[in-house]
Amino acid sequence: MERNEYVLSYDVIVIGGGPSGLMASIAAAEHGAKTMLIEKGNKLGKKLAISGGGRCNVTNRLPQDEVIKHIPGNGRFLYSAFSVFNNYDIIDFFENMGVELKEEDHGRMFPVSNSAKTVVNALLSKMDELNVKVQLNTPVEAVHYAEDKHTIILENGNQIDTKSVVIAVGGKAVPYTGSTGDGYAWAKKAGHTITELYPTEVALTSNEGFIKQKTLQGLSLRDIALTVLNKKNKPIVTHKMDMIFTHFGVSGPAVLRCSQFVVKEILKGNNIVTMHLDVLPDKHEEQLYQELVALMEDNPKKIVKNIVKGIVPERLLHYLFEKNNISEELKGANISKETLRAFVHDIKHFTFKVNGSLPLEKAFVTGGGVSIKEIVPNTMQSKLMDRLFFCGEILDIHGYTGGYNITSALVTGRLAGMNAAYESSTGI
Repeated sequence: MERNEYVLSYDVIVIGGGPSGLMASIAAAEHGAKTMLIEKGNKLGKKLAISGGGRCNVTNRLPQDEVIKHIPGNGRFLYSAFSVFNNYDIIDFFENMGVELKEEDHGRMFPVSNSAKTVVNALLSKMDELNVKVQLNTPVEAVHYAEDKHTIILENGNQIDTKSVVIAVGGKAVPYTGSTGDGYAWAKKAGHTITELYPTEVALTSNEGFIKQKTLQGLSLRDIALTVLNKKNKPIVTHKMDMIFTHFGVSGPAVLRCSQFVVKEILKGNNIVTMHLDVLPDKHEEQLYQELVALMEDNPKKIVKNIVKGIVPERLLHYLFEKNNISEELKGANISKETLRAFVHDIKHFTFKVNGSLPLEKAFVTGGGVSIKEIVPNTMQSKLMDRLFFCGEILDIHGYTGGYNITSALVTGRLAGMNAAYESSTGI
């Protein structure tokens, strides 16, 4: 091991080149620390590059309280962090680097260029400017903790000493970007608890007949309201967005947002979870019923199917007609009030059961991680080990898609990096 006679030494080493790692290394270097970023893959910012459909949803402009509400997995832990650096600071941070941003629906912020590369390149240029040393294709084997320094052991046998270490390696979702759960072992070695890991922002599976028979496969529904029910059939959460029926179950924005609540119910032992779909949430059931009654009376000779055409997508209409034994040839004058009421009820209360989700590797976000009870909320420092910091998805914090997870990653990364720099200057 001759080459280790001159062991490299840094003030701060950040492990992981995702959003939180890039922000942590910039923050550390801006605060005067000699900084190295170690990434096992061949590229930095892989997750950023694919976020927002390749356009990179960098943050969200909603008020701070709203942003935290959209991070249902321990978002409240971020109040202290937001008092130092929040979503508005993220917007300023990028705009000060020359990345123009624009606001889209629900407060989502995107680069004006519509390209994630703009965001990634700005971060890389900033790191360059700050002389952050970057090591790509460099897997970390282990982290050795000591009182006066920590040592990063690389897979190739090399060792690098550092005063502070920031672990920013992500969770286990989207593994092809490099998030394969490497950091949990290093956290455990420092005495940390890893809470149970589970998929969130994930498509759901179902054994319903209409799923198995692919009756509605590929059908998209816009602006529906989707609700997760608990064992007692009480609503847990409702999301009003779009959804799609698939060959294995359901997916789309509303489903992704509901998914963590379904997964948590299943983890509690509720193996089959009921979901409730309101196809026309802006219309009251009785109002819809009376409108249809009036239409039938005004068009007694017309076929029912043609009278109600356009109320819901045709394939769903066809399925609901079959379900309620409404003949394709039935005329307005001949449909019973009871049948019409049942049809309307199905539009407003389409109920189906789900039995699970796609695996964690297919999820957009990891639920669970390093317990936030063991992290100092306004510095991201470990309560159990000096000069050890965590940021991003390795922490037990998760939000909805829409810029919320990246916001959490960038905010926790900023705090971890700057405080790692402070600690390194007061350390050894």
